[in-house]
Amino acid sequence: MISMPYDLSKLPISSLLRPISDAGIALARLDERIARSPVGAGWIERMHFADACASLWIDGELVHLEDLVLHDAGADIRAPTHELTIARDVLRTRRRIASQAPGWALSADGLRSLRGQAWPAASRGADTAVAIDAGELDGRANGGGEGADSDDGASLLDAEFAAIDAVLAHSDAAIEQAKTPGPARAREKDPLVYDFDWDEDERLGEWRAVLRELDRFPPVLQAIVALDAWNSLEVLQHAPWLGRLLATSILHQAGVTTGAHLATLNHGLKSIPVDLRRHRDRETRMLAIVAGIIAAAELGLKEHDRLVLARLSMERRLIGRRQTSKLPELIDLVMSRPLLSAGMIVKAVGVTPQAAIRIVGELGLREMTGRGRFRAWGIL
Repeated sequence: MISMPYDLSKLPISSLLRPISDAGIALARLDERIARSPVGAGWIERMHFADACASLWIDGELVHLEDLVLHDAGADIRAPTHELTIARDVLRTRRRIASQAPGWALSADGLRSLRGQAWPAASRGADTAVAIDAGELDGRANGGGEGADSDDGASLLDAEFAAIDAVLAHSDAAIEQAKTPGPARAREKDPLVYDFDWDEDERLGEWRAVLRELDRFPPVLQAIVALDAWNSLEVLQHAPWLGRLLATSILHQAGVTTGAHLATLNHGLKSIPVDLRRHRDRETRMLAIVAGIIAAAELGLKEHDRLVLARLSMERRLIGRRQTSKLPELIDLVMSRPLLSAGMIVKAVGVTPQAAIRIVGELGLREMTGRGRFRAWGIL
């Protein structure tokens, strides 16, 4: 499958000038607010989760925020789904981009690293894991078949070790295969899932050529065109979400968003109708993207103001408390996560499960799940 080149000769510049100006101003205002805010760190962490869930929504999948928070904390209440593992990859990629230098994600090394990380975790598990013949392992564990009955205890122990060695060998093979670059691995993937004629290297090269032509464009326009080009070229078969994170990296690299935050483009695009985001007309798609950037900034400001009020309300409950009270630590924890389980509080604050539930009640947090077990609290 050969992709069509992305044409930059007839961009609708005139219709985009005012929207991209408004988007730049909105992002700069939000960035300044977060940089000076007492809840800035908590806001950033919360928006990582919200943006990861919104990314799956844009791609037509549903991941509940509470499931992603608990999965990230290693406190799953059920086996993680394919969509949840992809959301975790988006979350980790956002964190990784935010922790690196502004230009890292768009560099050759950064793209190579992120491209490897962008393979959906659930697909990796299905495609790169080497099947283990249970009957073969059972046979080894029982002494190797017909002669097993005549073996003594030492041979049975040897058979157990042999079974363990077989599992470790399969694991090593899967790890080595996962480390192999994408195109080389694709040859051994399921042809029902992967198109082997899909040359991701060529498509990525075309996309980077588009980026080079955008050097003299305003940063917001660069991000809009880069994202539209990524979607049009369909660079990666199973990771369209990476293009949206790379578009936010362009804003980060240009200084539109500083170290204070990484733009939550997915969170904003979620509010834009899908028929506009995927319209056949390029101008309509670009206007939808810039509308998503503006929406992301506005939603970010509203979320920040809500967190500030919530923190002030909770801090009032500290009046008259002993200095050894755990409530201040719980407030900091609440501000850093959209949801908290009793286990997360026990691990972070260092109290018993019963004490965790008690101080949650003292802080006035809202139970968000409606369950009798595996409950989670938050200020949403």
